[in-house]
Amino acid sequence: MRYFLLSLMALSAWAGDNEFNGRWDIKVDGNANRRAWWLEVNGAGTPALTGKFISALGGDLNVISNLAVKDGVLTFSFDRKGPAPAKLVYAAKLVNGELAGEHFIEGNAHKTVFLGKRAPVLQDRDDSSWKRGKAVELFNGKDLKNWAAMVPGKELGWKIEDGIMKNVAGANNLVSAEKFWNFELHCEFKIGARSNGGLGLRGRYEIQIVDDFGKPAGSHGTGALYSRIAPTVNASKAPGEWQTYDIRLVGRIVTVTVNGQKVIDKGIVEGLTAMAHDWDESAPGPISVQGDHGPIEIRSLTITPLIRR
Repeated sequence: MRYFLLSLMALSAWAGDNEFNGRWDIKVDGNANRRAWWLEVNGAGTPALTGKFISALGGDLNVISNLAVKDGVLTFSFDRKGPAPAKLVYAAKLVNGELAGEHFIEGNAHKTVFLGKRAPVLQDRDDSSWKRGKAVELFNGKDLKNWAAMVPGKELGWKIEDGIMKNVAGANNLVSAEKFWNFELHCEFKIGARSNGGLGLRGRYEIQIVDDFGKPAGSHGTGALYSRIAPTVNASKAPGEWQTYDIRLVGRIVTVTVNGQKVIDKGIVEGLTAMAHDWDESAPGPISVQGDHGPIEIRSLTITPLIRR
């Protein structure tokens, strides 16, 4: 009888906690770099509580080791290492089915407010029901009138030379003026030695561009869905050579071809990556180009919308 009563008490304590379970797209107020976050919670309402988060430490997909739900509040934290060590703390409660939260550094009075909405279920499947629409040249070879800066108030840091887009180190990221849903994207680019960049699909999912010629394939390597899906092989060329990406996105299904070699074949996009700046996964989003790392050049960037037959 005593064990039964204790069990009832435990169930009562966990009642409603399971509403935290699921995947959450998160908008951050006052975030200078305009980045969105992503959270996955499993096992809330049971003793087996687990979670994953983007982005806390360098934008990677982090497993949460310090996660709890108490008195209707979900809390978790990360220990940041390096030259500026700190404890990063996150806390949220459910308000009308949404996450209302705040983030702060332990010992610092400043707090950042965030809002989380449940990630939508995307029903589109990559099958024969799609046909190619009219191609759109995102880069016209002359200027950047089709693009805006991701971070307001920061110098653009891009120029056009001989029909090629070029950045300077630490430039602003670019965001296309037009938004898209399902599409095929063709990009011709060149990067410098030890450089790093990326293409943001719908402004949410980064396909990594990086100088990793000759290295093993990995989830942070050439053609990867950053920190989520590793390519089957590393099909990159040496820095300074022109390379091609052909990317197809339908719903949450992504296919990536690097220099003519398919490296991700209908991979499932679970959620936002660290480059995400458009948090609403239910709506069309822009194409973004990462320029805030090393040098990258682009001579062609063409998107072809996919429409129902």
